[in-house]
Amino acid sequence: MSSTAVTEALAVLELRQYTLHPGRRDTLIALFEREFVEPQEDVGARIVGTFRDLDNPDRFVWLRGFADMAARADALTAFYGGPAWQANRETANATMVDSDNVLLLRPLGGDQGLRAALQPRPPVGAAPTARGVFTITVCPLLKPADDALVHAFDQCVHPWWVGVGGDLLACWVTEPAPNNFPRLPVRENEPVIAWLTRFDDEAAQQRHATLLRSSGCLERAEWRAHLSGEPQQLRLAPTPRSALRRRHSIEG
Repeated sequence: MSSTAVTEALAVLELRQYTLHPGRRDTLIALFEREFVEPQEDVGARIVGTFRDLDNPDRFVWLRGFADMAARADALTAFYGGPAWQANRETANATMVDSDNVLLLRPLGGDQGLRAALQPRPPVGAAPTARGVFTITVCPLLKPADDALVHAFDQCVHPWWVGVGGDLLACWVTEPAPNNFPRLPVRENEPVIAWLTRFDDEAAQQRHATLLRSSGCLERAEWRAHLSGEPQQLRLAPTPRSALRRRHSIEG
């Protein structure tokens, strides 16, 4: 895709968490990276990042972006009706227990950090490299994001998050538009705020978590007043062809 297309394709994102049958994650990743990346991007989607969950060996997590909601409907219709999915869907679906854990998101503010973090995708079969660690933190909200929520995030979370070493690349809130491709369910009526952070390795991520706990920022009453439950944090290792990897990584 051109740089212009990449920029536009980050206006709407899906955060997709798949629960897989035990021992089938590597099978799905190999199939996905060989057969499903380019065919989706050829019809207007952007495969932003693909990950192994470090805390759940049977979870595959990925981010898919679109220019807007209309482009999402067009791209999904073209891909899921197209030859790549039709030829491989039974093999892919056989690895999955559940693929309906999906949040539809839009950027909160700019997304320059995320766009700058995207790297050229390695070819199929590229030699393994050190790809870093990412976290996605998802906080359930009592109501859709508003100015008060943004203020609380800016005052209580963001300065502490980056102040103790987090490379915060993007922040999203729930996309309010209804799901316009109902063949693929999403978690509607579950407003969230979510953000993506990059670390050079797991040790750096764990140091950040320790310092963040010591700060107590996530327990401040001004922040917790907006939440309907406990945050979820996904700790993620990029797959070989993920466009999100450690900064300055060099492919073999």
